[in-house]
Amino acid sequence: MDAGAGGIAVGVHTTQFGIRQHGLYAPVLELAAQTASSWFSTGPRCVLIAGVIGKTAQAVDEARVAHDVGYDMILLSLGALQGADDDQLLSHCRAVADVLPLFGFYLQPAVGGRVLSRAFWRRFAEIENAWAVKIAPFNRYQTLDVVQAVAESGRDDLALYTGNDDSIVTDLLTPYPVPDGSSRRIVGGLLGQWAVWTQRAVDLLERVKRDTGAPALTWLREGAAITDANGALFDAAHGFAGCIPGIHEILRRQGLMRGTWCLDPAETLSPGQTEEIDRVCRHYPELADDPFVRENLDRWLA
Repeated sequence: MDAGAGGIAVGVHTTQFGIRQHGLYAPVLELAAQTASSWFSTGPRCVLIAGVIGKTAQAVDEARVAHDVGYDMILLSLGALQGADDDQLLSHCRAVADVLPLFGFYLQPAVGGRVLSRAFWRRFAEIENAWAVKIAPFNRYQTLDVVQAVAESGRDDLALYTGNDDSIVTDLLTPYPVPDGSSRRIVGGLLGQWAVWTQRAVDLLERVKRDTGAPALTWLREGAAITDANGALFDAAHGFAGCIPGIHEILRRQGLMRGTWCLDPAETLSPGQTEEIDRVCRHYPELADDPFVRENLDRWLA
């Protein structure tokens, strides 16, 4: 969502959509790069981030594809290296970093990630071409591991982003304590939930950055509302099985998609998920950006 000073990050996640299996990786990356660049041609710098998975040969090959079509960074998932030790993981990371700068990715095990030690993140931060980390373990202890490990490395130029969709507001607001007595802040979010209601997400991030002095209870209530909405959209009740069709359902309701279909025909809304989405839309209308979408829909679909 936010690339920090002077830029906007546009992330392209292809790991969950069956894109690689259908031979669409390069065409989808190229189309996304062209689309993003055309939208931001007269505005702030657009930073393009491509998702890469697999063991080292595949990851390096995908990074080269991303490089060739104009991407700036690689969001690197380590889920395919479940049995690797830290030395093997870091060797893998360095091989990809030789192609493009790295956006480290701590993905929760429930959706294909793996546990990564504080010692791993300390050494990851020593990779010169590592520029950022997306922290998404959905675990407060492991979130602190990353923040403190990066601080211990002395890297004050390595940006921290939240991917903890269950704790978005808390992550963005918190000055995390680090060993030298100072604090580190998470500068933005790369979040699946922000694939919808994106205007409101941008507004939230800007309000956090302005630090408007809103009462803590106001922020906590907003954070709880967003977490509740995320639970419905991402289907937390069923282990996130319906996370992609849940996002598609909101886009369908807004007129941006015709249906909730996925490339995997078995990937559908879970039982009761539609009713849960109905509930959060009804309870939290302030989270939706329906008026903004309606205002621009004809132009976007033209």
